[in-house]
Amino acid sequence: MGPLLETKLHVPRRHRGLVARPRLLERLDRGTEAALTLVSAPAGFGKTTVLTDWLTSVAAGQRSVAWLSLDQRDNDPAVFWTYLVAALRTAAPEVGAGALALLQSPRASTEAVLATLVNDLSALPDDVVLVLDDYHVVDAPEVQDGMSFLVEHLPAQVHLVAAGRADPALPLARLRARGDLVELRAADLRFTADEAAAYLTVAMGLALTAEDVATLEQRTEGWIAALQLAALSMQGRDDVPGFIAGFAGDDRYVVDFLVEEVLQRQPGHVRTFLLQTSVLSRLTGPLCDAVTGQDGGKAMLEALDRANLFLVPLDGRRRWYRYHHLFADVLRMRLQDERPDVVCGLHRRATEWYERSGDRAEAVHHALAGGDTARAADLVELALPALQKGRQEATMRRWLEALPDEVIRVRPVLSVGYAAALMVSGQVEGVEARLRDAEQWLTATPDRGHDPPAPATEMVVADDAGFHRLPSAISMYRAGQALLSGNVAGTVAHARRALDLAGAEDHLGRGGAAGLLGLAHWSSGDLDTGHRWYADAATSLEKAGHVSDVTGCAIALADIRVGQGRLGEAMTTYERALQLVTPDTGPVLRGAADMHVGIAGVHTEHGDLDAARRHLAASRDLGEHLGLPQNPYRWRVVMARIREAEGDVAAALGLLEEAQRRYVGDYFPEVRPVPALRARVLARHGRWADALAWAQERGLSVDDDPDYLREFEHLTLARALAARSAAEGRARSVSGAVRLLDRLLRAAEEGGRTGSVIDVLVVQAISEQARGDLPAALAALRRALALAEPRGHVRVFTDEGPRVGTLLRAVAAEGAAAGYARRLMAALGNGEDGAPVAEHLVDPLSARELDVLRLLGSDLDGPDIARQLFVSVNTVRTHTKNIYAKLGVTNRRAAVRRGEELDLMPRYRDHPGRAAVSDR
Repeated sequence: MGPLLETKLHVPRRHRGLVARPRLLERLDRGTEAALTLVSAPAGFGKTTVLTDWLTSVAAGQRSVAWLSLDQRDNDPAVFWTYLVAALRTAAPEVGAGALALLQSPRASTEAVLATLVNDLSALPDDVVLVLDDYHVVDAPEVQDGMSFLVEHLPAQVHLVAAGRADPALPLARLRARGDLVELRAADLRFTADEAAAYLTVAMGLALTAEDVATLEQRTEGWIAALQLAALSMQGRDDVPGFIAGFAGDDRYVVDFLVEEVLQRQPGHVRTFLLQTSVLSRLTGPLCDAVTGQDGGKAMLEALDRANLFLVPLDGRRRWYRYHHLFADVLRMRLQDERPDVVCGLHRRATEWYERSGDRAEAVHHALAGGDTARAADLVELALPALQKGRQEATMRRWLEALPDEVIRVRPVLSVGYAAALMVSGQVEGVEARLRDAEQWLTATPDRGHDPPAPATEMVVADDAGFHRLPSAISMYRAGQALLSGNVAGTVAHARRALDLAGAEDHLGRGGAAGLLGLAHWSSGDLDTGHRWYADAATSLEKAGHVSDVTGCAIALADIRVGQGRLGEAMTTYERALQLVTPDTGPVLRGAADMHVGIAGVHTEHGDLDAARRHLAASRDLGEHLGLPQNPYRWRVVMARIREAEGDVAAALGLLEEAQRRYVGDYFPEVRPVPALRARVLARHGRWADALAWAQERGLSVDDDPDYLREFEHLTLARALAARSAAEGRARSVSGAVRLLDRLLRAAEEGGRTGSVIDVLVVQAISEQARGDLPAALAALRRALALAEPRGHVRVFTDEGPRVGTLLRAVAAEGAAAGYARRLMAALGNGEDGAPVAEHLVDPLSARELDVLRLLGSDLDGPDIARQLFVSVNTVRTHTKNIYAKLGVTNRRAAVRRGEELDLMPRYRDHPGRAAVSDR
């Protein structure tokens, strides 16, 4: 987006001669103890005035103030949140950097932006008041939803004040019920009799009797705007009592009449200035001069300000102003009634001034308001690249929808821009029609040298560079459409064409096309080809300087390698990308947090949980603003695996539920859905019925044909069936799962997906074990071990717990892969001699709990154990409490004895602290 309008961020200046209203200031000051103060009343009730008075008097010096004056353009979420963060930074410069960075991401979720912002606000040492004036103009659902989230999560030191003409779509009832809402409404804002008297006689200097004041107060019912208009009308009038006697201030028509009277009483040049400049939402001297065609705009604004003629200053330097909204509305209606012929010309001059000033958004607004659709279309077309880069899709779409269809159809760049806006917002309908509108011009005039035979009108292009990129872009969007619809062949065909049409130096275009080809092959299970194309995409994007997009490619490349079982190459991919975004000099770039999460995931599979935790901590410390939109949910998935490995199943499930809530979809194939991960955890820990219920909801069956995109889900179904069979002792109930696994194994082998092959073989082993075929179970496990050992897989085995432990012990006893099997048993929690975890425990001890139990058998105290395991003392206490509960004991000595009885303890030979605890 363009430069911010600083005038939107200034607290309006306090008016001279304000009536003291301590009752309202006290209410507002008391409201800072609540999350939200709502100032809601119709136009003309002095909402902005009372807030200005409060902030410049009672609150002065006590708290920092952030102010944002809203207008219609703020219905674009990207614009709204950028301005809101900018307003907060005027009061607290240390907040919002991460949120602003996230706002530049084309896929960042509003929740991620706000979570980062809330975290910054939580660290503030002092109170901040955030005022949103004219909040009623913002009605975009995306903004309202985000504001509801923000209000619900505001830290105690931040207080929101929303002022507008209508109640906002915020959780007012809930806030009211818990005492977190303070309200000022029309009944509160109306002038009392005393306030009306002070205003009319002191502020306005009118010589009125008490009876005159009472009459006006009664007939206006304290409506401040009506009183102000009446006071202006009475100035210089001879028959004041007669005017008051005939006055009624209870509806808009009276206000219109009074404004007209005020206008009629102004000198001709002032009246003309007011009418002509009413088309402007903001006023400054040079702009007014350009619109009116006269000099002296600055002096006129200052004179109007001194006369208190409904002019609101927007900064402290007397440069920018706006008219009172009610006054502006009436002025515009009067202008339209009296001089409709000049309205378009006034907007045209405003367009030209804003265009020269570089404010393309205001230029577009006035071009559209003035009916100059050709100029508006030119401006929009030239603005498209910046709008797309700034994530202002809502603004882009609003402008395009404001242009007549016949204007867009003759402008191929706008037609493709419209298609892009639709696709970004998740709407596919209408995309193809827009692409065809553009394509007809390209087909007819590939070199723009001749008029097309059809349609009859001429093509219009404002952005020549954008026009030359259209052939490749059209194919690109068609490839994206095909991918979304599951048409892999169509995706490949269109992406190849886009690649062929992209210029040699069009690195972005080439990178996008190569990425779509990679996605198509990845989605179909051809991981080798998918990886090759994605590597090409990363190279092109790096050449284009889009480093953050390169990290997105790194995630895809590493995910593919994990699917192939090539953990070492996945780690290398992450580490190289991390070096790219964490240079020796300069700031860390977006995507760095994601690389740490990816590295943590590989460490987790290797069984190095300490290293995994360190990288997750590094990702968290960097903050969400240095992560891509998918990072919050991916972080929670990896942490859930760690928690499960530590034996904290409840925490693992909670993290996966949160991961699903934070899930952000993209064009990546969802090969490991979070709900399937959760179902796996349930199945592994005795809740196989819940896992099977999930499978039924997903429509999964053991008779399904293999499908790469559902491979992970089918393997989860097989795990749940094996768990049910083992629990119920029904061997035949797992036969269908075994047949499904045979089909999945063949498909994974044919696709070169070694990671999937290992996963299938492990499930085959526990399934064959469940139906009592020990030789088949051992054969599957031996093969899995042979494939996994050189690649360093650990958790794919140990996550299965005691069931796989028994099989590992048998394999180790045979001598086949004995060393690797013993290492896995140690990671699982078995002794190196192969003594298994007591399978008859209702809730087996986790690997970390076994570590703690063994150290409980030494002379180490709690802090020493914590240091030995590199965890906190509180964590050791939690594990100890879990151990006591699972073993049915109440103290350390009993836990050690019970562990020895169950063969959970290693055979200590000369351990120095052995005798101190065993008590034999």
